Amino acid sequence: MTDLQIRRIRFDFDDAVPFNWNPANPAFSTYMNMVSIMAICFEKMIVAAVREAMPHLTDPDVADEAEAFLRQEAQHANAHRQHVRALIRAYPGLQHTLDASVAAYDQLTETTPLRYRLAYIADLEATFTPFFKMLLDYEDTLFRTGDDRVSSLFVWHFVEEVEHRSSALIVYDAVVGSKAYRTLVLPRMVRHLLLVSTLIMDGINDHVPLAERAIDTTTIKPLTGLATALRATVTRQPRVPAAFHRIPWKRKLHTASRVLLSQTPVHDPAHEPTPEFAERWFTRYDRGDDVAHWYAGA
Repeated sequence: MTDLQIRRIRFDFDDAVPFNWNPANPAFSTYMNMVSIMAICFEKMIVAAVREAMPHLTDPDVADEAEAFLRQEAQHANAHRQHVRALIRAYPGLQHTLDASVAAYDQLTETTPLRYRLAYIADLEATFTPFFKMLLDYEDTLFRTGDDRVSSLFVWHFVEEVEHRSSALIVYDAVVGSKAYRTLVLPRMVRHLLLVSTLIMDGINDHVPLAERAIDTTTIKPLTGLATALRATVTRQPRVPAAFHRIPWKRKLHTASRVLLSQTPVHDPAHEPTPEFAERWFTRYDRGDDVAHWYAGA
């Protein structure tokens, strides 16, 4: 039987939610808002793919793991929909951005074989534990200083991603099995991620006034952001600090190396170091604390 828990948490997004929900770090606010939109699309694909895979799972333990995995992901998608709906109420044009992003993932579901989608999911999920460990290790500057509702949503999502870090690979191995195939599809997966993230960043620039986002999203796009930063450094132009500017470069490079390692055929997410913050979060949840207001309820 799986050890994963299904936690239904009601986040308070009925009132207005600021787009720049962490004014101390506008780039991080925008980056996480992009993640919120992406989560809705990606997790919809996860649920569809795992449901399609279910008839192929002959091991009851693997089937239990898959069921719990997709139920956790469905909870994440529902919570992020609440957050994004609140943003859309303030900036209606973001509905077009969300619709286009969902369509980009729906097209994958409709036009690619199950083995490709399971490889895509396993590849991306494998990156989450090292990346989210870095974010949670620095939660005091990335989340604590922001709107408690939004911060609480993300820290809950990220600790559960760490909890089910092996689930996607377990399902992939049971249905596809090829260690090489997962690595072979990596370039195609990265291209798709860049396409969708660029689509979302462009939509944010188009539909959210600069005064309220406080950053031009072209400066943090995956490909153009580095060029923009270098240009600003050479010309000594003032710019908004990068999303992870408070994290030491040594730690960022270490995380990048762990992310790259996660894409190798022999990588097992079960052996990946996990954040100490996750244990604190689970302890408080089990104690009955108000984790929907993580910092306010501390």
